[in-house]
Amino acid sequence: MSESNIIDGKAFAARLRERVGNEVKTLKADHGLTPGLAVVLVGEDPASQVYVRSKGKQTVETGMESFEHKLDASTAEADLLGLIDTLNTDDRVHGILVQLPLPDHIDESKVLAAINPDKDVDGFHVINVGRLWTGADAMVPCTPYGCILMLKDALGDLSGKRALVLGRSNIVGKPMAALLLAESCTVTIAHSRTKDLETRCREADILVAAVGRPEMVKGDWIKPGATVIDVGINRIDAPEKGEGKTRLVGDVDFAEARTVAGAITPVPGGVGPMTIACLLRNTLVAARRQKGIQATDI
Repeated sequence: MSESNIIDGKAFAARLRERVGNEVKTLKADHGLTPGLAVVLVGEDPASQVYVRSKGKQTVETGMESFEHKLDASTAEADLLGLIDTLNTDDRVHGILVQLPLPDHIDESKVLAAINPDKDVDGFHVINVGRLWTGADAMVPCTPYGCILMLKDALGDLSGKRALVLGRSNIVGKPMAALLLAESCTVTIAHSRTKDLETRCREADILVAAVGRPEMVKGDWIKPGATVIDVGINRIDAPEKGEGKTRLVGDVDFAEARTVAGAITPVPGGVGPMTIACLLRNTLVAARRQKGIQATDI
């Protein structure tokens, strides 16, 4: 398989961020409105800290306002809910994101439910879930939305294609299936209890792997010419790089799969960069909707 058939998520995300930045300039010039994104981090999880820093940096680079709230791991649930209530009523804040996971003493579902659905740029609120599944205007979870953008860019019209989503999480698997249905795909959701999983995968024109198991999907699981979107980000030992070294791999065995697939996303450099780019896009959309400004397609 040639390099041209590798879906470059990093380059795609850069183009999307550029479009968002241009739209933000227009919004400021025509309406005096600067979209604002508030990110709340509870605790000091290293991966979450890196992710939050990257979100803040890219938010500012696209011309938006970034509001970061870093709370101690011992923060009481009531105090976190109080902060969310404050952000819900802050006119400068158009998008609210609470970084997951939260400490064990905080009820994640209660926190997500407290966010104003119109500011829920992660798309996790049950109202946005309902809007998505019923075809209404919704804030769509960022990772699945990034996947659907790359699929449409690679394949054009998705109508009638057989799609398999491997994974049934609320964050990726379920919303991914909803988005594919909206594009008139024939969708199967597979998971750890699916019988004859390899055969189900081989039937798919589109395979989205989001199960969290390193290199689970082998090359002979893939239909020749299929498009493969690998959402997995798994860190495994890499003794070839030296003692104690690790490397990132996806849920798909990339070396095997790239010889079979028609197009495939790598890990890293595939789906990952799209997540923050789509978060910025969602913040822009949320700002427009809250102010009643006609949206443009982005």
